[in-house]
Amino acid sequence: MALEVLLWCAAALLGTGVASVAAARHRAASASVYGVALSATTIAMVVAGWSLLAQHPPAGAQLPLGLPWLGAHFRLDALTAFFLLVVNLGGAAASLFALGYGRHEDSPARVLPFYPAFLAGMNLVVLADDAFTFLFSWEFMSLTSWALVMAHHRRSGNAAAGYIYLLMASLGTLALLLGFGLLAGPGGGYAFDAMREAAPAPRVAGVVLALALIGTGSKAGLVPLHVWLPLAHPAAPSHVSALMSGVMTKVAVYGFVRIVFDLLGPPAWWWGALVPLLGGVTAVLGVLYALMQHDLKRLLAYHTVENIGIIFIGLGLALAFQANGMQAAAALALTAALFHVFNHSLFKSLLFFGAGAVLTATGERDMERLGGLIHRMPLTAFAFLVGSAAISALPPFNGFVSEWLTFQAILLSPALPQWLLKFLVPAIGALLALSAALAAACFVKAFGVTFLGRPRTPVARDAAETDRWSLAAMFAFAALCLLAGIIPGQFLDRLAPVTQALVGAHLPLQEERSWLTIVPIAESRSSYSGLMLFTFIALAAWIATWVIHRYASAATRRSAPWDCGFPDASPLTQYTAGSFSQPIRRVFGSVVFRAHEEVDMPPPGDARPARFAVHLRDVPWDLFYVPAANAVAFAADHLNKVQFMSIRTYLTLVFGALVVLLAVLAAWQ
Repeated sequence: MALEVLLWCAAALLGTGVASVAAARHRAASASVYGVALSATTIAMVVAGWSLLAQHPPAGAQLPLGLPWLGAHFRLDALTAFFLLVVNLGGAAASLFALGYGRHEDSPARVLPFYPAFLAGMNLVVLADDAFTFLFSWEFMSLTSWALVMAHHRRSGNAAAGYIYLLMASLGTLALLLGFGLLAGPGGGYAFDAMREAAPAPRVAGVVLALALIGTGSKAGLVPLHVWLPLAHPAAPSHVSALMSGVMTKVAVYGFVRIVFDLLGPPAWWWGALVPLLGGVTAVLGVLYALMQHDLKRLLAYHTVENIGIIFIGLGLALAFQANGMQAAAALALTAALFHVFNHSLFKSLLFFGAGAVLTATGERDMERLGGLIHRMPLTAFAFLVGSAAISALPPFNGFVSEWLTFQAILLSPALPQWLLKFLVPAIGALLALSAALAAACFVKAFGVTFLGRPRTPVARDAAETDRWSLAAMFAFAALCLLAGIIPGQFLDRLAPVTQALVGAHLPLQEERSWLTIVPIAESRSSYSGLMLFTFIALAAWIATWVIHRYASAATRRSAPWDCGFPDASPLTQYTAGSFSQPIRRVFGSVVFRAHEEVDMPPPGDARPARFAVHLRDVPWDLFYVPAANAVAFAADHLNKVQFMSIRTYLTLVFGALVVLLAVLAAWQ
């Protein structure tokens, strides 16, 4: 019954997208489309959550669609239910936000038909139970999201962003196609049940793992496959950016988990070295690139890269522990990764909602042209501050819990028998710690430069608070970020069926512990009580406020604030985004960014203004994609000569090709 309801919700979203093609320019179209999307995703979220809570056995369905001899298979199990909950929770919040934000959309006909179709595509990917249905839904999800990225194609850089996104999506789909082909084997068993029964040989499994990393990593944002993400996410409308960053990347994580943990069979130990290493490098590079950004949405996009790296660290550790028969440790690492999937979908969507509210109020994404918005948009500033604290892994918010659980799994690495893992996993832990510290610095910059200080431009000075629909979506997710940090045990226990199905173990149930404490390993080694910490923080803040107002207010002496030697009240004397990140750029710039500074300081007597410019490079782009693009251009230029050859030359080439193919066939036999 639950599976049928979920399929009907996806069908309703598809039907809404089709119906909105003709009615997109109608005045009520925006509210109608987003209202239906909100209703369908809310129903799907409730059904998925109920299925996860009730721990129903897996249920399947087959529709007469797709390949004639196969049909379209769909399945609802614990893993599917969890990711459907993530997808539809994010979809419901984005639809609620869009009820207000969508009224400011200048190209509704380019957004409304594809928005519900994008939601339907993500749902169908998670529900798919055969390779053809999965890949068809995956491509449908990619194409609809590409159409949303191209909604504002006339703006500078958006067309290039859409083109690169389409190229990377095609690369990912090709890799997944090859991976599923290897899993299907000579018998062509494209149903997932057939793949589970026919475990591939170790070498084939290793190739499938690499293809899964390319296919899903290109959609999730693993370095060096991340290059499309900081271009496409800022180009899309803000509620779509929230979906792409907070939800679509999690669908890619689902694809990796489904293939590697479910279909591929028992893992080899070296998988647990490769996957977390990629995750650690991705986390550090993502946050370093985020620190250098002035565009608020681009900064958030790079932080998605960082958090995807954290998730893959947990997944890789789970593979390492599972390969060595350490099921309890594997359950801890996998729980940490899946909980971070949920947490990131909350605080990243919240932050993109805040960026969208700022963009609506000011028309600006450049932090250097903002400032002082806490006085004009206090509610948005508060919600953005909650999201900033959560993504910076500060207690008592949810981001701290999942990263803390990941560290607890890292602390179990000395029990691994392979010396490579004994040395590598602590190093990855150091990368995780570095990324957490840099993330906190990055969001001090993002919140401080955007909301604090004085307005730097008239648009920031004249900004007004956003609408009530957008505020409702932001405050709902802010509350969930706090709730998941205060009582994480209630959320972790819901993941027990998922980890039990994938690695054969789950964390001890946390619900019955005092003060809602979570104990992932043992009471003597580690425990955390978000509720107790929140109570302490609230009491300490209240006592400090009471003491200050009771005993210090009468003795307060008021005077002009220290001006740092600049009596001019110009906003130009404030810290900027560039000046904030300069020390970190000086440390990492030559290696990570290939930074180059240009200073033009006129000599005394010259009235020209001094100029300072910084040029940063995306090293993975220069190392991998520029040479590939040059090679393609070189080959195209030379192959272009083929169309101008004579008929005799063509016949000679065909004859030579036949001879070569016959020789290869003869040698093969």
